[in-house]
Amino acid sequence: MYFNFINMLHKYDYQFKFLVIGESGVGKTCILLRFIDDFFQPNYLSTIGIDFQTKIVTLKDKMIKLQIWDTAGQERFRTITKTYYRNSHGVILTYDVTDRDSFKSIGGWVKQIEQNSDKHICKVLVGNKCDKEGRTVTLEEGEKLAEQYNMKFFESSAKTNYNVSEIFAYLTEEAVNHAELVNGKNDDEANIKKGFQKLKNHDNKKETKEKCCK
Repeated sequence: MYFNFINMLHKYDYQFKFLVIGESGVGKTCILLRFIDDFFQPNYLSTIGIDFQTKIVTLKDKMIKLQIWDTAGQERFRTITKTYYRNSHGVILTYDVTDRDSFKSIGGWVKQIEQNSDKHICKVLVGNKCDKEGRTVTLEEGEKLAEQYNMKFFESSAKTNYNVSEIFAYLTEEAVNHAELVNGKNDDEANIKKGFQKLKNHDNKKETKEKCCK
């Protein structure tokens, strides 16, 4: 799979919004920082509320802007984070392979996604910290759960950078494929197109507005 990262400013064909969710302490922020900056911080503080990072990548000769939201896992922030499911194109459900409780909580997170997001959203299940000793969730259990919820499954390690790029590459490719499929359909399915329109249409509208205001 061709998935190239670039750091310079450039016009892009699509913009996608991804969420990283899961219980507190499973390594959501570490996965995000490894993907964005290729950096690992073992003692990173828990996210308070919500934060986001952006990265521009190329895939299939398309320039794509990814907006990735890092959500707090604590119960007291659940009401806040629910609002960020709207217009999201992909979700990374994360658990810690050394914390069985975080694995057991995945079902609750899936229900939250179903209640607050579009039915076409792409979901990925990630068992993080697979480099650590003291595993309490097996690879087979993760695969079985992902199959139960019809999701792609990865085990990952933000520390060693194992499978981190692959997770985002998969989500991005799925989002691009869905966007191209939707854009090829007729206007009767315009309700599905929300959030998947090519950004050049948005840029054209912005340019027209700016001219009118001069």
